[in-house]
Amino acid sequence: MAYTVILHIAGETAIAGEVEELPKPTDTILVVTNPRLRDGKDIHYLEANVVKVIWPIAKINLIEVLEGTDEEKIIGFVRE
Repeated sequence: MAYTVILHIAGETAIAGEVEELPKPTDTILVVTNPRLRDGKDIHYLEANVVKVIWPIAKINLIEVLEGTDEEKIIGFVRE
């Protein structure tokens, strides 16, 4: 299950992307798929055709995990 995250990287603007699993305390890198700015635009220092980026955990200040659309609750009404 992929998680959508927002990475707050030291000295950079926030980056959005997907990760296959959340980092463990022993991890030193984070592999992010489909990296983009929070507004969906391309990141100026990455090539346009980049689909995965490996960031060192030491450069990341904060990781926000967003609620996935798969986990939305479906509410239905039943008439008895």
